[in-house]
Amino acid sequence: MEWKLLTREDYVTTNWSGGTTTQLAIAPEGAVYGDRDFFWRLSSATVELDHSDFTPLPDYNRLLSVLEGEIQLKIDSQEPIPVAPGKVVAFDGGVPVESWGKCVDFNLMVRKGKGSGVVIQLHREEAYEETIQPGAQTRGLAVYCVSGRASLPEFGLEVQAGQTLLCLKGQNESFTIKGGPGVLMVSCVREA
Repeated sequence: MEWKLLTREDYVTTNWSGGTTTQLAIAPEGAVYGDRDFFWRLSSATVELDHSDFTPLPDYNRLLSVLEGEIQLKIDSQEPIPVAPGKVVAFDGGVPVESWGKCVDFNLMVRKGKGSGVVIQLHREEAYEETIQPGAQTRGLAVYCVSGRASLPEFGLEVQAGQTLLCLKGQNESFTIKGGPGVLMVSCVREA
């Protein structure tokens, strides 16, 4: 596996009507979110309004988790559901979505018909060792450190709060994460 460490200097932060969005990674490399021609995108946004409407993204499926705070999320005509840290909600980016509450979120967008995504939150209050098995057809793999620190010992890599480890080659291979108290978001994108 070949990994690349991304830090705050590598991220792209933009304003939206309800706060800011920080793009952590996008594929293919060099794709532009605004052109809507990317395969997948990882981001973290601050929601600073009590009520907001999500940007329609009809060509994408989304997976959303809350890192800080809590929101109520209304997807299409469904009843609002609470989304607190640790919960991941998947939805069609083309349907109307509203939220109530302020938070910092974590968002994976994957192009419909081209792939699917998985987001796992590892929230540990003590030392741990976890083996991740991405599986066949993996085309995107990222480990975002929300808090604390963790390492990938077989590669001699460490990730600290606010940093992302992005796997560039060999995404189908299993790997081990060792860490202490903290929160990690592990994202995996597979080809359709």
